[in-house]
Amino acid sequence: MTTNTKSGRYQVPLVFLTSLFFMWGFMTSLNDILIPHLRNAFSLSYTQGMLIQFCFFGAYAIVSLPAGRLLDRIGYQKGIVAGLMLAGVGCWLFWPAAAALTYPLFLGALFVLAAGITILQVSANPYVSALGSAHTASSRLTLTQAFNSLGTTVGPLLGGALILGVAAAGSDATSEARSVQGPYLFLGALFFVLAVVFAKIKLPVLSIESAIESPADSTNTADSRSPSGAVASGEGAWSFPQLKFGTIAIFVYVGGEVAIGSFLINYLGEADIAGLAEAAAAPYVSYYWGGAMVGRFIGAAIMRVFAPGRVLALHALAAVALVTLSMLSSGSVAMWSILAVGLCNSIMFPTIFSLAVSGLGKHTSQGSGLLCMAIVGGALLPVLQGVIADSSGIQAGFIIPILCYLYICYFGFRFPHEAE
Repeated sequence: MTTNTKSGRYQVPLVFLTSLFFMWGFMTSLNDILIPHLRNAFSLSYTQGMLIQFCFFGAYAIVSLPAGRLLDRIGYQKGIVAGLMLAGVGCWLFWPAAAALTYPLFLGALFVLAAGITILQVSANPYVSALGSAHTASSRLTLTQAFNSLGTTVGPLLGGALILGVAAAGSDATSEARSVQGPYLFLGALFFVLAVVFAKIKLPVLSIESAIESPADSTNTADSRSPSGAVASGEGAWSFPQLKFGTIAIFVYVGGEVAIGSFLINYLGEADIAGLAEAAAAPYVSYYWGGAMVGRFIGAAIMRVFAPGRVLALHALAAVALVTLSMLSSGSVAMWSILAVGLCNSIMFPTIFSLAVSGLGKHTSQGSGLLCMAIVGGALLPVLQGVIADSSGIQAGFIIPILCYLYICYFGFRFPHEAE
Protein backbone atom coordinates (compact mmCIF):
# COMPACT_ATOMS: atom_id res chain seq x y z
CA MET A 1 0.00 0.00 0.00
CA THR A 2 1.45 3.36 -0.98
CA THR A 3 1.73 6.34 1.32
CA ASN A 4 -0.71 8.34 -0.83
CA THR A 5 -3.28 5.56 -0.65
CA LYS A 6 -2.97 5.47 3.10
CA SER A 7 -3.29 9.23 3.35
CA GLY A 8 -6.48 9.15 1.31
CA ARG A 9 -7.85 6.34 3.43
CA TYR A 10 -7.27 8.31 6.63
CA GLN A 11 -8.36 11.75 5.43
CA VAL A 12 -12.12 11.43 5.95
CA PRO A 13 -11.86 9.71 9.37
CA LEU A 14 -9.47 12.44 10.47
CA VAL A 15 -12.07 15.07 9.56
CA PHE A 16 -14.73 13.33 11.66
CA LEU A 17 -12.37 12.93 14.60
CA THR A 18 -11.40 16.59 14.35
CA SER A 19 -15.03 17.52 15.08
CA LEU A 20 -14.64 15.86 18.49
CA PHE A 21 -11.61 18.02 19.29
CA PHE A 22 -13.69 21.08 18.43
CA MET A 23 -16.56 20.00 20.70
CA TRP A 24 -14.57 19.28 23.83
CA GLY A 25 -12.61 22.48 23.34
CA PHE A 26 -15.87 24.41 23.12
CA MET A 27 -17.22 22.81 26.31
CA THR A 28 -13.99 23.35 28.24
CA SER A 29 -13.82 27.08 27.50
CA LEU A 30 -17.45 27.55 28.54
CA ASN A 31 -16.25 26.92 32.09
CA ASP A 32 -14.45 30.26 31.92
CA ILE A 33 -17.89 31.84 31.43
CA LEU A 34 -19.59 29.70 34.07
CA ILE A 35 -17.10 30.60 36.81
CA PRO A 36 -17.82 34.36 37.06
CA HIS A 37 -21.47 33.70 36.17
CA LEU A 38 -22.11 31.24 38.99
CA ARG A 39 -19.90 33.21 41.38
CA ASN A 40 -22.44 36.02 41.05
CA ALA A 41 -25.47 33.75 41.17
CA PHE A 42 -24.34 31.99 44.36
CA SER A 43 -22.06 34.67 45.92
CA LEU A 44 -18.94 32.48 45.80
CA SER A 45 -15.32 33.20 46.71
CA TYR A 46 -12.58 32.60 44.12
CA THR A 47 -11.78 29.26 45.74
CA GLN A 48 -15.42 28.16 45.68
CA GLY A 49 -15.77 29.28 42.07
CA MET A 50 -12.78 27.15 41.09
CA LEU A 51 -14.71 24.08 42.25
CA ILE A 52 -16.23 24.23 38.76
CA GLN A 53 -12.84 23.33 37.32
CA PHE A 54 -12.20 20.92 40.19
CA CYS A 55 -15.28 18.85 39.33
CA PHE A 56 -14.85 19.15 35.57
CA PHE A 57 -11.19 18.16 35.44
CA GLY A 58 -11.46 15.88 38.46
CA ALA A 59 -13.40 13.54 36.20
CA TYR A 60 -10.18 12.90 34.27
CA ALA A 61 -8.51 11.47 37.37
CA ILE A 62 -11.43 9.16 38.13
CA VAL A 63 -12.54 8.15 34.63
CA SER A 64 -9.36 7.99 32.52
CA LEU A 65 -8.03 4.59 33.61
CA PRO A 66 -11.47 2.91 33.55
CA ALA A 67 -11.94 4.49 30.11
CA GLY A 68 -8.72 2.82 28.93
CA ARG A 69 -10.03 -0.55 30.11
CA LEU A 70 -13.37 0.14 28.45
CA LEU A 71 -11.63 0.77 25.12
CA ASP A 72 -9.74 -2.50 25.47
CA ARG A 73 -13.11 -4.26 25.65
CA ILE A 74 -15.36 -2.39 23.21
CA GLY A 75 -12.90 -0.66 20.85
CA TYR A 76 -12.14 2.95 20.05
CA GLN A 77 -15.16 3.68 17.85
CA LYS A 78 -17.72 2.40 20.35
CA GLY A 79 -15.81 4.24 23.05
CA ILE A 80 -16.29 7.49 21.14
CA VAL A 81 -20.05 6.83 20.92
CA ALA A 82 -20.22 6.11 24.66
CA GLY A 83 -18.33 9.30 25.46
CA LEU A 84 -20.64 11.41 23.30
CA MET A 85 -23.76 9.95 24.91
CA LEU A 86 -22.47 10.56 28.43
CA ALA A 87 -21.46 14.14 27.57
CA GLY A 88 -24.98 14.75 26.25
CA VAL A 89 -26.50 13.52 29.51
CA GLY A 90 -24.21 15.85 31.47
CA CYS A 91 -25.34 18.85 29.42
CA TRP A 92 -29.02 18.04 29.97
CA LEU A 93 -28.47 17.80 33.73
CA PHE A 94 -27.92 21.57 33.71
CA TRP A 95 -31.69 22.01 33.32
CA PRO A 96 -32.68 20.48 36.72
CA ALA A 97 -29.61 22.04 38.38
CA ALA A 98 -30.70 25.52 37.29
CA ALA A 99 -34.33 24.83 38.14
CA ALA A 100 -33.36 23.80 41.68
CA LEU A 101 -30.91 26.73 42.07
CA THR A 102 -28.39 24.38 43.71
CA TYR A 103 -24.66 24.84 43.16
CA PRO A 104 -23.75 21.20 44.03
CA LEU A 105 -26.10 20.00 41.27
CA PHE A 106 -24.26 22.18 38.77
CA LEU A 107 -21.00 20.62 39.92
CA GLY A 108 -22.47 17.14 39.52
CA ALA A 109 -23.66 17.92 35.98
CA LEU A 110 -20.19 19.19 35.10
CA PHE A 111 -18.65 15.97 36.40
CA VAL A 112 -20.91 13.81 34.20
CA LEU A 113 -20.20 16.01 31.19
CA ALA A 114 -16.46 15.81 31.81
CA ALA A 115 -16.63 12.03 32.24
CA GLY A 116 -17.97 11.78 28.70
CA ILE A 117 -15.30 14.12 27.37
CA THR A 118 -12.63 12.08 29.16
CA ILE A 119 -13.70 8.95 27.29
CA LEU A 120 -13.55 10.94 24.04
CA GLN A 121 -10.00 12.11 24.79
CA VAL A 122 -8.73 8.66 25.74
CA SER A 123 -10.24 7.35 22.49
CA ALA A 124 -9.42 10.08 20.01
CA ASN A 125 -5.89 11.19 20.94
CA PRO A 126 -4.12 7.85 20.32
CA TYR A 127 -6.38 7.14 17.32
CA VAL A 128 -5.31 10.37 15.63
CA SER A 129 -1.68 9.56 16.42
CA ALA A 130 -2.12 6.23 14.63
CA LEU A 131 -3.70 7.68 11.47
CA GLY A 132 -0.41 8.09 9.61
CA SER A 133 3.34 8.05 10.07
CA ALA A 134 4.80 7.99 13.56
CA HIS A 135 7.30 10.67 12.47
CA THR A 136 4.47 13.14 11.84
CA ALA A 137 2.34 12.20 14.87
CA SER A 138 3.15 15.44 16.73
CA SER A 139 2.31 17.50 13.65
CA ARG A 140 -0.95 15.62 13.01
CA LEU A 141 -2.13 15.81 16.60
CA THR A 142 -1.17 19.48 16.71
CA LEU A 143 -3.33 20.10 13.63
CA THR A 144 -6.38 18.44 15.20
CA GLN A 145 -5.72 20.30 18.43
CA ALA A 146 -5.89 23.50 16.39
CA PHE A 147 -9.57 22.75 15.86
CA ASN A 148 -9.84 22.05 19.57
CA SER A 149 -8.58 25.61 19.99
CA LEU A 150 -11.15 26.83 17.47
CA GLY A 151 -13.77 25.42 19.84
CA THR A 152 -12.18 27.13 22.84
CA THR A 153 -12.12 30.38 20.86
CA VAL A 154 -15.77 30.23 19.84
CA GLY A 155 -16.94 29.08 23.29
CA PRO A 156 -16.36 32.33 25.21
CA LEU A 157 -17.90 34.40 22.39
CA LEU A 158 -21.14 32.44 22.32
CA GLY A 159 -21.13 31.83 26.07
CA GLY A 160 -20.66 35.51 26.78
CA ALA A 161 -23.56 36.42 24.51
CA LEU A 162 -25.96 33.61 25.45
CA ILE A 163 -25.21 33.34 29.18
CA LEU A 164 -23.60 36.53 30.49
CA GLY A 165 -25.56 38.73 28.07
CA VAL A 166 -28.89 37.18 29.02
CA ALA A 167 -28.04 37.29 32.72
CA ALA A 168 -27.24 40.99 32.47
CA ALA A 169 -30.89 41.61 31.61
CA GLY A 170 -32.00 40.14 34.93
CA SER A 171 -30.29 40.97 38.20
CA ASP A 172 -31.62 38.19 40.42
CA ALA A 173 -29.93 34.85 41.10
CA THR A 174 -32.78 32.91 39.50
CA SER A 175 -32.33 34.67 36.16
CA GLU A 176 -28.56 34.21 36.25
CA ALA A 177 -28.71 30.51 37.07
CA ARG A 178 -31.44 29.67 34.56
CA SER A 179 -29.77 31.49 31.66
CA VAL A 180 -27.60 28.38 31.17
CA GLN A 181 -30.53 26.04 30.54
CA GLY A 182 -31.15 26.75 26.87
CA PRO A 183 -27.52 26.70 25.70
CA TYR A 184 -26.70 23.45 27.50
CA LEU A 185 -29.92 21.78 26.35
CA PHE A 186 -28.92 22.53 22.75
CA LEU A 187 -25.35 21.32 23.31
CA GLY A 188 -26.63 18.07 24.80
CA ALA A 189 -28.75 17.47 21.70
CA LEU A 190 -25.71 18.12 19.53
CA PHE A 191 -23.71 15.49 21.43
CA PHE A 192 -26.49 12.95 20.88
CA VAL A 193 -26.54 13.71 17.14
CA LEU A 194 -22.78 13.20 16.94
CA ALA A 195 -23.15 9.90 18.81
CA VAL A 196 -25.54 8.67 16.12
CA VAL A 197 -23.13 9.82 13.39
CA PHE A 198 -20.16 7.99 14.93
CA ALA A 199 -22.27 4.88 15.45
CA LYS A 200 -23.05 4.81 11.71
CA ILE A 201 -19.76 5.79 10.04
CA LYS A 202 -17.00 3.29 9.33
CA LEU A 203 -13.64 4.22 10.77
CA PRO A 204 -10.43 2.47 9.58
CA VAL A 205 -9.65 -0.71 11.48
CA LEU A 206 -6.36 -0.14 13.26
CA SER A 207 -4.26 -1.78 15.90
CA ILE A 208 -3.54 1.45 17.75
CA GLU A 209 -0.42 0.27 19.53
CA SER A 210 1.33 -1.21 16.50
CA ALA A 211 0.20 1.68 14.31
CA ILE A 212 1.75 4.28 16.61
CA GLU A 213 4.91 2.25 16.92
CA SER A 214 5.41 1.80 13.16
CA PRO A 215 2.40 2.82 11.07
CA ALA A 216 4.37 3.41 7.90
CA ASP A 217 5.30 -0.26 7.71
CA SER A 218 2.15 -1.74 9.17
CA THR A 219 -0.67 -3.39 7.26
CA ASN A 220 -2.28 -4.69 10.43
CA THR A 221 -6.08 -4.65 10.22
CA ALA A 222 -6.84 -6.82 13.22
CA ASP A 223 -9.28 -4.73 15.22
CA SER A 224 -9.69 -1.09 16.23
CA ARG A 225 -9.07 -1.92 19.88
CA SER A 226 -6.16 -3.07 21.98
CA PRO A 227 -5.19 -6.68 21.23
CA SER A 228 -6.81 -9.24 23.47
CA GLY A 229 -4.88 -9.51 26.68
CA ALA A 230 -2.78 -6.44 25.88
CA VAL A 231 -3.99 -4.32 28.77
CA ALA A 232 -0.72 -3.09 30.17
CA SER A 233 -0.09 -3.02 33.86
CA GLY A 234 0.46 0.37 35.37
CA GLU A 235 4.00 -0.65 36.23
CA GLY A 236 4.71 -1.67 32.63
CA ALA A 237 3.65 1.66 31.17
CA TRP A 238 5.25 3.59 34.01
CA SER A 239 8.65 2.07 33.27
CA PHE A 240 9.07 4.45 30.32
CA PRO A 241 10.76 7.69 31.45
CA GLN A 242 9.12 9.77 28.71
CA LEU A 243 5.72 8.72 30.07
CA LYS A 244 6.68 9.47 33.68
CA PHE A 245 7.89 12.98 32.99
CA GLY A 246 5.22 13.54 30.32
CA THR A 247 2.45 12.73 32.78
CA ILE A 248 3.72 15.43 35.12
CA ALA A 249 4.06 17.80 32.15
CA ILE A 250 0.42 17.24 31.14
CA PHE A 251 -0.63 17.81 34.77
CA VAL A 252 1.10 21.17 35.05
CA TYR A 253 0.30 22.28 31.50
CA VAL A 254 -3.45 21.77 31.85
CA GLY A 255 -3.37 23.21 35.35
CA GLY A 256 -1.55 26.35 34.25
CA GLU A 257 -3.59 26.89 31.08
CA VAL A 258 -6.93 26.35 32.83
CA ALA A 259 -5.94 28.50 35.81
CA ILE A 260 -5.18 31.47 33.56
CA GLY A 261 -8.38 31.06 31.54
CA SER A 262 -10.50 30.64 34.67
CA PHE A 263 -9.41 33.99 36.08
CA LEU A 264 -9.38 36.06 32.90
CA ILE A 265 -12.85 37.61 33.16
CA ASN A 266 -12.34 38.59 36.81
CA TYR A 267 -8.75 39.69 36.08
CA LEU A 268 -9.85 41.97 33.25
CA GLY A 269 -12.53 43.35 35.56
CA GLU A 270 -9.92 44.68 38.00
CA ALA A 271 -9.85 48.48 38.00
CA ASP A 272 -6.06 48.64 37.56
CA ILE A 273 -6.07 46.13 34.67
CA ALA A 274 -8.97 46.91 32.30
CA GLY A 275 -12.04 47.55 34.47
CA LEU A 276 -14.31 45.61 32.11
CA ALA A 277 -17.77 44.30 32.97
CA GLU A 278 -18.14 40.52 32.67
CA ALA A 279 -20.08 40.55 29.40
CA ALA A 280 -17.53 42.97 27.90
CA ALA A 281 -14.57 40.90 29.13
CA ALA A 282 -15.87 37.58 27.75
CA PRO A 283 -14.80 38.24 24.12
CA TYR A 284 -11.24 38.89 25.30
CA VAL A 285 -11.09 35.33 26.63
CA SER A 286 -11.36 34.30 22.98
CA TYR A 287 -8.08 36.10 22.29
CA TYR A 288 -6.41 33.82 24.84
CA TRP A 289 -7.81 30.63 23.35
CA GLY A 290 -7.59 32.00 19.81
CA GLY A 291 -3.86 32.50 20.24
CA ALA A 292 -3.57 28.78 20.91
CA MET A 293 -5.53 28.06 17.72
CA VAL A 294 -3.28 30.22 15.52
CA GLY A 295 -0.15 28.82 17.14
CA ARG A 296 -1.24 25.23 16.54
CA PHE A 297 -1.73 25.74 12.84
CA ILE A 298 1.74 27.29 12.65
CA GLY A 299 3.25 24.70 14.98
CA ALA A 300 1.95 21.81 12.88
CA ALA A 301 4.28 23.02 10.13
CA ILE A 302 7.22 24.06 12.32
CA MET A 303 7.54 20.69 14.03
CA ARG A 304 8.00 18.94 10.72
CA VAL A 305 11.38 20.72 10.60
CA PHE A 306 12.49 21.31 14.20
CA ALA A 307 12.70 18.95 17.17
CA PRO A 308 9.29 19.01 18.92
CA GLY A 309 10.79 19.10 22.41
CA ARG A 310 12.96 22.11 21.62
CA VAL A 311 9.98 23.99 20.21
CA LEU A 312 8.01 23.08 23.34
CA ALA A 313 10.74 24.37 25.67
CA LEU A 314 11.00 27.71 23.85
CA HIS A 315 7.22 28.19 24.00
CA ALA A 316 7.30 27.49 27.75
CA LEU A 317 10.06 30.06 28.31
CA ALA A 318 8.06 32.67 26.42
CA ALA A 319 5.01 31.88 28.59
CA VAL A 320 7.06 32.40 31.77
CA ALA A 321 8.18 35.80 30.51
CA LEU A 322 4.65 36.92 29.59
CA VAL A 323 3.00 35.83 32.85
CA THR A 324 5.77 37.48 34.85
CA LEU A 325 5.29 40.70 32.88
CA SER A 326 1.56 40.65 33.57
CA MET A 327 2.11 40.12 37.30
CA LEU A 328 4.54 43.02 37.54
CA SER A 329 2.58 45.54 35.44
CA SER A 330 -0.92 47.02 35.12
CA GLY A 331 -3.31 48.40 32.52
CA SER A 332 -3.07 47.33 28.89
CA VAL A 333 0.41 45.82 29.34
CA ALA A 334 -0.86 43.43 32.03
CA MET A 335 -3.96 42.62 29.98
CA TRP A 336 -2.34 41.87 26.63
CA SER A 337 0.66 40.04 28.07
CA ILE A 338 -1.57 37.54 29.88
CA LEU A 339 -3.76 37.10 26.80
CA ALA A 340 -0.66 36.46 24.66
CA VAL A 341 0.17 33.40 26.78
CA GLY A 342 -2.45 31.57 24.72
CA LEU A 343 -0.12 31.69 21.71
CA CYS A 344 2.59 30.03 23.79
CA ASN A 345 0.18 27.32 24.96
CA SER A 346 -0.57 26.40 21.36
CA ILE A 347 1.64 23.38 20.75
CA MET A 348 2.09 22.24 24.34
CA PHE A 349 -0.58 19.58 24.90
CA PRO A 350 -0.23 17.69 21.59
CA THR A 351 3.57 17.86 21.72
CA ILE A 352 3.78 16.62 25.30
CA PHE A 353 1.28 13.86 24.53
CA SER A 354 3.11 12.64 21.42
CA LEU A 355 6.51 12.72 23.13
CA ALA A 356 5.13 10.83 26.13
CA VAL A 357 3.41 7.97 24.26
CA SER A 358 6.08 7.49 21.59
CA GLY A 359 7.78 4.12 21.76
CA LEU A 360 5.31 2.62 24.26
CA GLY A 361 4.15 -0.13 21.89
CA LYS A 362 1.60 -2.41 23.55
CA HIS A 363 1.49 -0.07 26.56
CA THR A 364 0.11 2.82 24.48
CA SER A 365 -3.50 2.42 25.63
CA GLN A 366 -2.44 2.39 29.27
CA GLY A 367 -0.13 5.33 28.69
CA SER A 368 -2.91 7.33 27.06
CA GLY A 369 -5.10 6.68 30.07
CA LEU A 370 -2.38 7.85 32.46
CA LEU A 371 -1.81 11.02 30.45
CA CYS A 372 -5.50 11.83 30.34
CA MET A 373 -5.72 11.15 34.06
CA ALA A 374 -3.02 13.80 34.51
CA ILE A 375 -5.44 16.35 33.10
CA VAL A 376 -6.63 16.45 36.71
CA GLY A 377 -4.11 19.27 36.99
CA GLY A 378 -6.91 21.42 35.64
CA ALA A 379 -8.90 20.50 38.74
CA LEU A 380 -6.28 21.09 41.41
CA LEU A 381 -4.07 23.97 40.30
CA PRO A 382 -6.87 26.51 39.63
CA VAL A 383 -8.18 25.86 43.15
CA LEU A 384 -4.69 26.49 44.52
CA GLN A 385 -4.52 29.70 42.52
CA GLY A 386 -7.93 30.60 43.92
CA VAL A 387 -6.65 30.19 47.46
CA ILE A 388 -3.75 32.55 46.69
CA ALA A 389 -6.09 35.03 44.98
CA ASP A 390 -8.40 35.08 48.02
CA SER A 391 -5.51 35.64 50.41
CA SER A 392 -3.02 37.76 48.44
CA GLY A 393 -4.87 39.14 45.43
CA ILE A 394 -5.75 37.90 41.98
CA GLN A 395 -2.47 39.03 40.41
CA ALA A 396 -0.32 37.15 42.92
CA GLY A 397 -2.09 33.90 42.05
CA PHE A 398 -0.40 33.78 38.65
CA ILE A 399 2.74 32.44 40.30
CA ILE A 400 1.15 29.00 39.82
CA PRO A 401 1.24 29.09 35.98
CA ILE A 402 4.83 30.37 36.08
CA LEU A 403 5.96 27.28 38.01
CA CYS A 404 4.02 25.07 35.59
CA TYR A 405 5.71 26.50 32.50
CA LEU A 406 9.16 26.17 34.06
CA TYR A 407 8.65 22.41 34.39
CA ILE A 408 7.37 22.13 30.82
CA CYS A 409 10.55 23.85 29.63
CA TYR A 410 12.60 21.21 31.47
CA PHE A 411 10.57 18.37 29.93
CA GLY A 412 11.01 19.76 26.43
CA PHE A 413 14.79 19.99 26.71
CA ARG A 414 15.04 16.51 28.28
CA PHE A 415 12.93 14.78 25.60
CA PRO A 416 13.49 16.67 22.34
CA HIS A 417 12.40 13.84 19.98
CA GLU A 418 9.80 11.07 19.84
CA ALA A 419 11.24 7.71 20.93
CA GLU A 420 11.79 5.18 18.16
